[in-house]
Amino acid sequence: MQALKRVLAVSALVSLPAWAAAPAMVASVQAPAWLERGGRVQPLAAGMEIRDGDRIRTGGEARAYLALAEGSTVKLGAAAKLAFFNMNAKPRTEYRGALDVLAGAFRFTTDGVKRFKSRDVRIRVGTATAGIRGTDVWGRTNANEDLICLIDGKIDVWHAALAAPLAMSQPMTFFVAPKGQAPKPVAAVDAEQLRRWSAETEIVPRGGATRAKGKVKLSLGRYASEAEVLDQYDIARGAGFAVGIRPLAAEGGGWSYQLLATGYPNEEEAAAAAARLKAATDIEAATTR
Repeated sequence: MQALKRVLAVSALVSLPAWAAAPAMVASVQAPAWLERGGRVQPLAAGMEIRDGDRIRTGGEARAYLALAEGSTVKLGAAAKLAFFNMNAKPRTEYRGALDVLAGAFRFTTDGVKRFKSRDVRIRVGTATAGIRGTDVWGRTNANEDLICLIDGKIDVWHAALAAPLAMSQPMTFFVAPKGQAPKPVAAVDAEQLRRWSAETEIVPRGGATRAKGKVKLSLGRYASEAEVLDQYDIARGAGFAVGIRPLAAEGGGWSYQLLATGYPNEEEAAAAAARLKAATDIEAATTR
């Protein structure tokens, strides 16, 4: 019973919204994805608070959206790894943060609303670092290159091979540094290439994504014993799907246990997630409210 109590405490994280003062929160997840904190790994769930030092990892064909307190959205593509750092000395008046993109593609978009007196956000993409000044940026890092594309706004780019920061203010241009080589000259990007890049970080409709305020649930079954439900719980969460356990009073006394995934905005998204879950774990799931 003690093991189940610990699990129920963790399961509550699936549906808890982030605190209003959180430096960042998870807005949407297309599983599988994981959060690493203090040596512990758990599935990433919409509504989770993101803290200083957290690492986020997405699986193949997965996506994750983060909402920063200063008004920006960070979108992560498949097989991405991101480390989040919060350096706010005065969290009510200033925002200072850093994103370390360790693998995969991202997009950083600011809504333009000034929420703090001062704002300093830096994004490291492999060997390059961008200082953000109210902008829309797409980028990726892989075994071949580190790339930062300025869609709108202004950025300063630092790289070990550059004698001084590179100021970029022309929209639809990109910086690329092949691994082990000097950066190439900044070049223009056409709309079709940007469309292909952007698709790598977008959650498409009916992709099985959760939202922080989604009301539709998936039931992964009802189990007669703690051992049964904990076994399926471990399988689903190990595969990167955020699920929780709901104890139910059984007829004639005792308990049964329902395994749930929450946060889907509609039944179409829930059905798509059920298909993803089935493919990854062989666990069957059905929509419920």
